[in-house]
Amino acid sequence: MERLRLCPIDAPQDGEPVAIPAGAFPALAVYNVDGQIYVTANTCTHGNAQLTDGYQDGATIECPYHGGAFDIPSGAATTYPCQIPLKTYEVTIEDGWVTIDAPGAPES
Repeated sequence: MERLRLCPIDAPQDGEPVAIPAGAFPALAVYNVDGQIYVTANTCTHGNAQLTDGYQDGATIECPYHGGAFDIPSGAATTYPCQIPLKTYEVTIEDGWVTIDAPGAPES
């Protein structure tokens, strides 16, 4: 399966997620939660907001539009009006880069 290199491992800081713009894949967000790196979809499931424009508090990201929130590690919607979970991606660190399997890439 094709791997996507998203950003250097030191790019996301605690409370400061990194936006990865959409291209041949959906817009993504890379988070650092107490030294653990996570990747989720960057678009709120309630509205068309970029979550990296919101507020990260520990393992929670709050949408900048309506204040709904998600658990970063699981993608679970935790605060109304958000009800649909975020897509999450398994992260691998390769040569100092945050990588994931390419969304939509065929399995080999």
